Amino acid sequence: MVVKNVMNMNPGDGATSYANNSAVAIVLATLAETTANGHCEVVVDLYLSRFCSLTIKAVISETLPLVDETLKAMFSAANGRFHAKCLKLVDLGCSSGPNTLFIISYILNAIEDLCSNIINSANDHHLPEFEVFLNDLPDNDFDNLFKLLLNSNLFNGKKTRHCFLYGLPGSFYCRLFPSNTLHFAYSSYSLHWLSQVPEGMESRNKENICIARTSPPEVFEAYAKQYQRDFSTFLSHRGEEMIAGGRMVLTFRGRSVEDPSCTDDSAHLTLLSQTLLDMVAEEHIKKEDLHSFNIPLYPPCEQEVKTVIENEGSFHLDKLHGFRVRWDAHDNVVDDEDNPILKKHRSGKLVADCVRAFMEPMLAAHFGSSIVDELFGRI
Repeated sequence: MVVKNVMNMNPGDGATSYANNSAVAIVLATLAETTANGHCEVVVDLYLSRFCSLTIKAVISETLPLVDETLKAMFSAANGRFHAKCLKLVDLGCSSGPNTLFIISYILNAIEDLCSNIINSANDHHLPEFEVFLNDLPDNDFDNLFKLLLNSNLFNGKKTRHCFLYGLPGSFYCRLFPSNTLHFAYSSYSLHWLSQVPEGMESRNKENICIARTSPPEVFEAYAKQYQRDFSTFLSHRGEEMIAGGRMVLTFRGRSVEDPSCTDDSAHLTLLSQTLLDMVAEEHIKKEDLHSFNIPLYPPCEQEVKTVIENEGSFHLDKLHGFRVRWDAHDNVVDDEDNPILKKHRSGKLVADCVRAFMEPMLAAHFGSSIVDELFGRI
C-alpha cells in the first residue's frame, strides 16, 4: 500500500464524505492557537478520545483571538507594514471539506483588517493581493473543494479583494515552493500522519493496526523515529520556503503523556482493530491481510515536538499548547439529556462516521471496498 495514493479523505459530498463529517476538524481549525514564526508557533492538539466538558462554542471563543494575536505579531515584526505587494499563504493538508474555506476566509479577513489599519495611517489605498495555495496529496478531491470555493464568498472581502487560489497537489514532506517566497503557512489536523508506515510492522505489530498499549516496545520506537524524521523534514523544507519573519500555525493530534504505552489516546482505532479481528475470526478477512495493515499515524507528546523543532533549527518555537476535544464535539443539535441511551447511540454513530470519513480510502485499498459497509455497521 503506497501511502500517498490512499491518504486522502472520502471524496464528494455524500453521507460518508469528509465534507459532511468534518466537524471535529472544524473545532481543531478554530482551536489553532496561532503561530508566530520567525518564529514558528506550533500548536499541538492533544486530541483525546475521552469525553471532556469543553464545548465547541467555548473552544472557538477562546482560541480565535489567538489567531488574531499571531497575525498581529507577524505585522508588528515587520515594523508596522508588510513590504510585499502580494502575500502568499498555504493550507497544508487542506483536504476537501468546508474547513478550508472557513480558516482561509478567517485569515484573509484578519490580514485585511491589519492592512487597512496600516493603510489608513499611511494614507495608502492599496491592499495587498493574495495568492492562496491549497495543498494536499494528489488523490485529494480538489474538484469538490473548488466547487465549494466557487459558491463561497471567499473572494468578497470588506474591500475589493484580489485573491488567486491554486490547488497544489503533493506531499508536504517534500519541497512545494521556491526559496523565500512564502509568508504564512497553516496546517490543521494533518502532521500526525506519517510519510510511511515504519518498516517491519507486519511481523512486529500483528494484532494492532497502529501503536497501541499491546504493541511491543520496538514498534513504539520505530513509529517515534519515523515521526522525528518526517517532522524534521517538514520543518526543513518550510524553513527554505518561508521568508524571514513568516509564520506557521500547526495543529495536530498529540498525546497527553510521554510514555505512549501508558495510555490509549486512539481508542477509536483500537475499536476498529478489534472489529477487524472479529471479521478475521469469522473469515470475512484474511489474517495475513490484517497483520500487514498498519496506519501511518503517530501522535507525539509535547516534549517530542519541542525536541524536533530545537534539533532541526529552522524555526523558533513561540508557543506550544495542548487541549482536549471530544470525538463527538459537534453532537449538539438535539438535546437528549432525558434519553441517555439515544444520546449514546447517536454519539457513537457520529464518531463512526467521522472515523469512516478519513479511514475508508485506506481500508478499501488494503482489504477491498466490499468490507467497508459491514465493518462500520458493526462499530
